[in-house]
Amino acid sequence: MFDLIVIVRVPEAEDIAGVEDALARMRVLCHAEDGCVAWEAYHSQDDPGRFVLVERWESRRHWEAHDAGEAIQDIYLPEIMPRVEREVHPSVPVAVRE
Repeated sequence: MFDLIVIVRVPEAEDIAGVEDALARMRVLCHAEDGCVAWEAYHSQDDPGRFVLVERWESRRHWEAHDAGEAIQDIYLPEIMPRVEREVHPSVPVAVRE
């Protein structure tokens, strides 16, 4: 599995609704992609300009192929990226210690 956490900050208040709408439209497209196990966008209740994307792919190769997909090419790059600052974190779950 390949897990990815993306922290998105929308600096301009007038862009928040547009980013939220674009993320909502991306969800269905991402879920339909080969290798997508989970893809969710969360909107902070404490910071209206903050979103967190939580993605799980069958492999890093599947995630890399996702870059060529409709969600990224038609929504993320043209509608979201010009309006946001982001941090991308390939991640692994923390192991439970007993």
